Amino acid sequence: MSHIIRPPAVAGQFYPEDKDELYELIHRCFTNPEGPGKFPSSSSGRGVSSQPSKVEFVIVPHAGYIYSGTVAAFSYKVAFDFFQQFGEEITVIILGPNHYGIGSGVAISGADFWETPLGRVKIAKDVRKKLVKKSAMLDVDDHAHSREHSIEVQIPFIQAMMGSQIDRVSFVPVCMMLQDMETATDIANTLEAFVQESETPCLVIGSSDLTHYEPHDRAEKKDRALLEEVSKIDVSSFYTVLERKNVSACGYGAIASTMSIARKLGRKKGELLKYATSGEISGDKSSVVGYSSVHFL
Repeated sequence: MSHIIRPPAVAGQFYPEDKDELYELIHRCFTNPEGPGKFPSSSSGRGVSSQPSKVEFVIVPHAGYIYSGTVAAFSYKVAFDFFQQFGEEITVIILGPNHYGIGSGVAISGADFWETPLGRVKIAKDVRKKLVKKSAMLDVDDHAHSREHSIEVQIPFIQAMMGSQIDRVSFVPVCMMLQDMETATDIANTLEAFVQESETPCLVIGSSDLTHYEPHDRAEKKDRALLEEVSKIDVSSFYTVLERKNVSACGYGAIASTMSIARKLGRKKGELLKYATSGEISGDKSSVVGYSSVHFL
């Protein structure tokens, strides 16, 4: 039986299409002076935790790796530490915006595997089936995912960290064209119901960049105000600040869904691990994009 493969849409644009070059760039995202430190590797062995949490929640950016990869590495260090607490299969749920406005309002990929220059990662088809059954808002629609980068750019990070253990990971990509609070809450309720009944450890990733194309100082001020509400895990206030301050975060619904399920499952705060703007990399601070990594505790 042939498999449905979702090929990479932005290899050679957002990240290198050469396998070795891609791996080296991800490595540098961790080890450069602004990064979180040593590159995590599955060869380092599994961590020890007397009572490991069954679910973790992080926010990551999704721009080109040269701009946001170092920020993303902070959340992926958390993700790796989570992965290493378990020896069995892990489900990764990645929520991202739909930048192109194509396909269904909230779409799960119907593919069997997603491919990047580092290989293939399997879709959690059983999880997909359960989630679609639980929510009338979720559709299986590959058209929505066909050009979208916000989820794709997360996959090589996971592949590079897990190495030969990547077969332990299966994932569910959820592309959100609809990002209003009602939709975000519905998706969070659906995910909560799944996580509560699942025996498999789950990592939930919300993919979003923050303010777009404003001067560095103004962008950072707006983003810090929004991240303050993220730190409180206050979804209602998050949307209020988003609208009143006109924060042009592209994946605000993905952030809100991740916040909402984190709060439902007992998290008390969102810890900002790293914030930066593209201007700090390019040197041009006249028009920047903001990036953050957040871990919910």
